[in-house]
Amino acid sequence: MNLRILASGAVGILVLAHVAVATAQEQPWLKDRRYREGMGYRVGDLELHPGIAGEFGYDSNFFYRGSKDNLAIVDVLRLRVTPSVSISTLGPQRRGEGTEQQEPPKVNFRAGVAAIYNEYIRTKTYPTGEDPSKFRNVGALANFNLHILPDRPWGAQFYGDLMRSIQPSNFSDTSYAFNRIQANAGGEIIWAPGGGLFDWRIGGRYDTTIFENDAYKGLNNSTGTINTRGRWRFLPRTALMFDASQGFTRYTSRGANSFLLDSDPLRARVGLSGLITQYFGFLGMFGWGTTFSKAGGAGIPAQNYDGPIGQLQLTFYPTPPPGLADAPREASLTLSQIGLGYTRDFTNSYFGSFYTRDRGYLNISYFFAGRVLVALEGGVSRVHFPTVYYATVNQVRSNPFDEMRIDSSLFTEYRFTDSLGVNATLTYDLNNSKIMRTDPTDATRVDDLSWKRFTAFLGVRWFM
Repeated sequence: MNLRILASGAVGILVLAHVAVATAQEQPWLKDRRYREGMGYRVGDLELHPGIAGEFGYDSNFFYRGSKDNLAIVDVLRLRVTPSVSISTLGPQRRGEGTEQQEPPKVNFRAGVAAIYNEYIRTKTYPTGEDPSKFRNVGALANFNLHILPDRPWGAQFYGDLMRSIQPSNFSDTSYAFNRIQANAGGEIIWAPGGGLFDWRIGGRYDTTIFENDAYKGLNNSTGTINTRGRWRFLPRTALMFDASQGFTRYTSRGANSFLLDSDPLRARVGLSGLITQYFGFLGMFGWGTTFSKAGGAGIPAQNYDGPIGQLQLTFYPTPPPGLADAPREASLTLSQIGLGYTRDFTNSYFGSFYTRDRGYLNISYFFAGRVLVALEGGVSRVHFPTVYYATVNQVRSNPFDEMRIDSSLFTEYRFTDSLGVNATLTYDLNNSKIMRTDPTDATRVDDLSWKRFTAFLGVRWFM
């Protein structure tokens, strides 16, 4: 089969994964340091937090295939081994050891790294000879955050993230896997006069996605962004907030993929954040966004989103958050909470210029008696795509269409000690979409964009 046509068909699955809330390899404790870290070790003026986890589980749809793809839906057994370590400057508790009061540190620093080894074991032999074990590989995560002169009138912050994602396409050939490296780095200058009642930040960041396999080199892209944000705390527990950004998205080696459009996305929002009472928090951010897409090659017209964006969330805290002086930041570190919210935003798309997503979500985290942790998250999304074109000709591949997506995950952990626990992780994802042609000259070549997938893992984790 023609390489271009094969890759074009597989991109549909990548789009769906791109829409997902989190990549499949991200365990909850890697996404949230509240779950990942324990007491840690003090090493001079630093804290060290090592850890390792082992999990064994089941994946019902390893290749993200739909029932009408004319390909077998392959289920696998999976083994994951995840060592991790993070290092940081001393936290507030350790900084206060042996003294009644100390001056705020001049530097706060945190960095972490993790590796995720994935082993796949097929549950049966398929007539086509498909062997998921060929996809065994190692994913990776790394990040850092440096805050200079915190809690002072002038300061600066720098950050960066690096992730290697391991993801098969709906083809069983490893040369068509969506393995990719995603990286970002940025910084901002912080002005906080008046004891921090007002702060204003201005800075920039750079994001890039690089695919490892030649079939998808044309999807490599980068985005440079200039951004500003600020907050005015007019009540002890409530603040007005604003943010704005101007991005510049470019596909670095687009080649024959003329449907991929460069753009200059602009966003601006204002809102309110804080604690309504000791038990309820509120976040509301509303604004406007525009894509400013460029026309593509082969006569592909520019299509633009120009409309509202925002987020609304109500959070309930079963126990009052500590330290109400800086409610939004301190409340976010509270382990037990229930949040109900809605988001609307847009992003660049591997199908063309952009897609929009409206998502309602519920997340619950609860820590019982210092031993049992439960973290539940679920959402329902409407994803909208404008007109989709074929890769090399100005010919409509699909009129505008919507997808309905359900995502859900449950993580529960019982901790025998403060640094050893057993856990279970369940996820269920469903995408209700359409069948799309992949070849303008052959109506039989199609890609079923609908699929569903269930995973379940049992594991043990040591963390400090």
